[in-house]
Amino acid sequence: MTGTDTNAATVTAAALALGDDALILSHRLGEWAGHAPVLEEEVALANIALDLLGQARILLSMAGDEDELAFLREERSFRNLQLVEQPNGDFAHTIARQLYFSVHQHELYAELARGDGPFAPLAAKAVKETAYHRDHAEQWTLRLGDGTEESRARMQAALKALWKYTGELFQPVDGLDGVDWAALEERWLAALTDVVERAGLTLPEGPRTGAWAAGSGRQGLHTESFGRMLAEMQHLHRSHPGASW
Repeated sequence: MTGTDTNAATVTAAALALGDDALILSHRLGEWAGHAPVLEEEVALANIALDLLGQARILLSMAGDEDELAFLREERSFRNLQLVEQPNGDFAHTIARQLYFSVHQHELYAELARGDGPFAPLAAKAVKETAYHRDHAEQWTLRLGDGTEESRARMQAALKALWKYTGELFQPVDGLDGVDWAALEERWLAALTDVVERAGLTLPEGPRTGAWAAGSGRQGLHTESFGRMLAEMQHLHRSHPGASW
């Protein structure tokens, strides 16, 4: 394999990783349709889901046919983080998942946008979207943490439950050249500490490695709920192969 081929392969792998993150989280957020606490929040979550779906389409198109990659791959071929595939749970769990991921994605895309690599154009546009996603999650963390005793307890429990999946956020991804992953993690932790403390909550302690830590989502190892979610996401396309609208 030539150097050019190797570079193309790593770019494809990175596009799959980032695209799968956006695709799977978009689907999870879409599951709130008709179930969000209030109509305004249903619209907000739907808009974030659509932003992520738009990112996923661009990224998966960099790796191949976007429909085939989304709807015809098997579970072990997906390269998304285990964090984004976690079930919605209650509203606090969704917000904790959004907080952990959106702060990471915003910081990552801001760094990629400053470079001149193949992901810079996408990142320059997406960083504006992820800034909104991040603000949405931060504002809800503050509202739940500084709300009732019940909302505070649920938000603290959600932060703890999902903490173990956050270590994978900072495993280097081949093809994302120039990213300082250690510095990215420091900025992420600093931002989280600030918003969580302002909410009257505390960041969890303990290991930040999820199930299958030796391989994890980036290597195609996923948690139990992912298979059920994937079957639902792919059902219509697989039931009507070749259909057009």
